[in-house]
Parts: sequence; structure tokens; C-alpha cells
Amino acid sequence: MVFQIYAILSRSFDSSVPLEDPPSYRGVALGGVGTGAVQSLLLSPVELIKIRLQLQQSNSGPISLAKTILRREGLKGIYKGLTITVLRDAPAHGLYFWTYEYVREMLHPGCRKSGEETLSTMLVAGGLAGVSSWVVCYPLDVVKTRLQQGGHGSYEGIADCFRKSIAQEGYGVLWRGLGTAVARAFVVNGAIFAAYEVALRCLFPQLTSADVVSGDLSKNPKQDALKIHKE
Repeated sequence: MVFQIYAILSRSFDSSVPLEDPPSYRGVALGGVGTGAVQSLLLSPVELIKIRLQLQQSNSGPISLAKTILRREGLKGIYKGLTITVLRDAPAHGLYFWTYEYVREMLHPGCRKSGEETLSTMLVAGGLAGVSSWVVCYPLDVVKTRLQQGGHGSYEGIADCFRKSIAQEGYGVLWRGLGTAVARAFVVNGAIFAAYEVALRCLFPQLTSADVVSGDLSKNPKQDALKIHKE
């Protein structure tokens, strides 16, 4: 879903680029920002419940916990941390997709249009995309986790969380665990992008990545029924 939202938005933000060409880097970045913002609406409640489950002592499941939060705190409670999630994910996804497109083009010139990059290019570009996005958003992720954990040590807001965390533990607290996060991000995101690109080539063997992103499946009549909506 994330990749399809990105594909649509990257075109929508820069419609001057012909459909037969890959989206511009401007469209890629803005499409990524929009994708991150949209994703936050779904991701924020899920991450809140995950964090609460990891910290609680009881054995209640996610559905039971979600019902408890809704009953005690209402819809506002289930979306606690939404603002910081958007602030984290929107710019991070913009850099995420921009880095991937830029690096793959640098490693294999012309591949954005031809779709002929190697597996190693996909893995390296995807890995670096994950690393860059995490480096940029990591301090916000630390603050988001602290805001959503609830209970003791509650904060009045984003600025208050930043201020108290730094005052109590120093600036290093904002980067604690970064090394592990970026190592994981390189491996996971390299695999994600490689799997996505390989899947496109298996599903649409006669098309380039640009064709699939634009929704132009006319080169393969058997795929007409699967034509991607461009609106």
C-alpha cells in the first residue's frame, strides 16, 4: 500500500513529467512526504498499542488494550502521538524515496527509466535509503516512544518531552540505540526495495519500472484488467 500511495503521489506532485519518464526528484521527495503523512494515520495507533503492550505487566492482547484505551481516553487517546508520528514519518519518507531513486541512478545510470539495474544496486540503494531516513528521524522517534508510553514520566507535549529528556539524560539520549537501528535499517530496507523491484519484474515482465509506476500497462494486453488507476 505504501508503494502504491507513493507511486500515485509522486506523479500528482509533478504532473509536468511525461508518463513514459520516471517521476522527477521533486515529485519523488514530495510524494514520499505525502506517503509518510498518510501512513501515520494508520501507523500511529498501531505503534501506540505496541509500545503499551511492551511495557505493561498484564497479559492482555492488542484488541483488549485498544478497547481499554478507547474506553478510558477516547479517540484522542488512541491517536496520542499522532503529531510527532507525522513529523517523524513525513520528512523521513521524503528522504527515504529520494535517496533510493538518487542512489540507484548514480550506481546504474539510466536505470530509473529502463528498470535494468542489478540486484546489488537495489540492495545498496534500498539500504542507504533506510539508513538516511532513520538518521534524520531518530530523535523524533525517541520522543514519540516516550510520549506514547504513558504512565509514569508523562509529558505535556513534544517540546516538554525534548526538554525533560535532555535535561535528565543529556543530548545523547536522542541518539541512543542509533547504531543498532541503522544496521537493521540497511538490511531490512535493502531487502524490501529489492523484493519490490523483483516482484514488479515478475508480475509485469514486459514493462519498465516507470511504466508500472505510471499505470501504463498497455504494452501487455493480458494485464489490461489490472490497469492501475491514475487519478
